[in-house]
This record gives sequence, C-alpha cells and structure tokens, in this order.
Amino acid sequence: MNRIPYLRTPDDCFANLPGYPWTARYVDSLPDLGGMRLHYLDEGPRDASATWLCLHGNPAWSYLYRHMIPIFLAAGHRVIAPDMPGFGKSDKPLHETQHSFSWHRRLLLQLVEHLNLRDVNLAVQDWGGLIGLTLPMEAAERYHGLLVMNTILATGDTPLPEGFVHWRAMCRSKPDFSIARLFARGNPQMTEPECAAYDAPFPTSEFRAATRAFPEMVPGDAGADGAEVSRRALSFWTSSWSGRSMMAIGVQDPVFSQSLMERLRHTFRGCPQPMMIAEGGHFVQEHGARIATEAVRVMI
Repeated sequence: MNRIPYLRTPDDCFANLPGYPWTARYVDSLPDLGGMRLHYLDEGPRDASATWLCLHGNPAWSYLYRHMIPIFLAAGHRVIAPDMPGFGKSDKPLHETQHSFSWHRRLLLQLVEHLNLRDVNLAVQDWGGLIGLTLPMEAAERYHGLLVMNTILATGDTPLPEGFVHWRAMCRSKPDFSIARLFARGNPQMTEPECAAYDAPFPTSEFRAATRAFPEMVPGDAGADGAEVSRRALSFWTSSWSGRSMMAIGVQDPVFSQSLMERLRHTFRGCPQPMMIAEGGHFVQEHGARIATEAVRVMI
C-alpha cells in the first residue's frame, strides 16, 4: 500500500492523564497502515484464560476503557485496547478520504492476526460495534464472549436512527466541536481533566480528519461501504454465534435509544436481558466499573 500522509500527536499532549497509567505499545507493520503507527494497550498475562478486546468509537479512544481495564486485569485476564487510526495515540491521516469502513475493518482484523489473539471477549460500543461486530465471523474460533454496549449494526436496509441523523448534522455544522464539552454534558460525574483527556489527541483541527469523516461513514443504504459485511454479520450473530453474550445500555443515550438496543439484543443468540445503566449516556463506559464486574462474572 502507498504511504499515507499523516500527523503524529506529540507525546506531551498525553502527559498526566488521570486514570490512564498503562504502557503505550505501537505497531507499524500491519499491511494496510501505509507507514503509520497504531497505538494499543496490551496489559495482563499473555497466557491468560481470557483476553478482552476493547474497541472504542468516535470521537473517543482507549481512554474510554480506563474504568473497565483494572477490573479485567484483577480477574487475571489480558486486555487489548487499540486506538483506531485518527484517534488517541495512533497516527492521524491528514485526509478525510483515507477513512473508510473497509479500511478500518481490515486494520482491526490484521491487528487480531498480528497479536494472534485467542479466547477473546469482544467489548464494543459506537464505532467499536459498527466495525467490531463484523470481526468474529471471519475467525469465530478466536472469540469466546461478547460485551456489547450502545451501538448498532448498520446493514443499510433500514433507516438510520433519528438520534444519529441529528448527531451527523451537528458534526457537519460544527466540525471542530469541543470533545471535552461533549463528554462533560453527558457525564456530569467526570472531572475537568478527564474530559480534557478526550481532546488531548487533537492539538489543532488538522488532526481531526477522523472525527469529521466518521459520521459520514455509517452505511445508510444497501450499497454503502460496510453494509454488505454488516448484513453478513447480522446473519452470523443470529444463526452461528455460540459464545456467551452480555449487553449493557446507557439509558440516557440520545443517539442509540433503549428500544433500539433492545432490538439489537435479539440479534445475538442467547443474549440475556440487558444491564441497564440508568444514569449512563452514549459513552456508557464512563460507568464501566460495574459493567466490567458483571461482565467478568458472566463470561467466566
């Protein structure tokens, strides 16, 4: 693949992040990275009985899982939490056109292969679900469990949720919106430094091609990039999935409603009644300690 023009967020932007003490790890050898560097966390024993693959969405990064990672590690498990290109400590493509559903999906599949992950419990939310839910069908033997939080499968054959349409319109009108303020509005329990950590990857607007591109990438019709593979994933989860499943819903989410999540739950064979986080919003991982505690119990 040709080299991709990119920016790299200076390390000092990430200095003294509250609640995020883990060692940064990088890979630049994935076939589709085009010379860029992808950041990921890899904590816990390599021979653990379970590995949690924690996938974030837009405009978040692996910082979103900081309340859940300690719970998984205390259970003796391994945690892999990557930052998608354009987010977190990963390199940032300069051009919005670099971002596509298929490109990000290929990179996640390549990362799973590169790390040779086994006994995976997949933890997904937002774009982590839109893309992440299409991964296990490619190598079902690698996956043991599923923790699904506020997200959707965008198959292109039903209208996009009204809440998402409003979100996309806001992103179009205010492409450089404050991510810190977004988190503060939906999570009044968060401190100012915690909210600021979500702006840290983006010191200037040049770094924000991903946050501008991702709202436009959600498949809105049957021929859109990602729609066909999402339909195949829907069939996989409905008919072929045999692992354990758990759903946690942030009830206050204005983008993916409780009723939408309830419909999604029926996609996953054997998924029990959801865990409801009454005060949780879209980024429900901000209440993640109790979710992780329950997930460890369910997945063992």
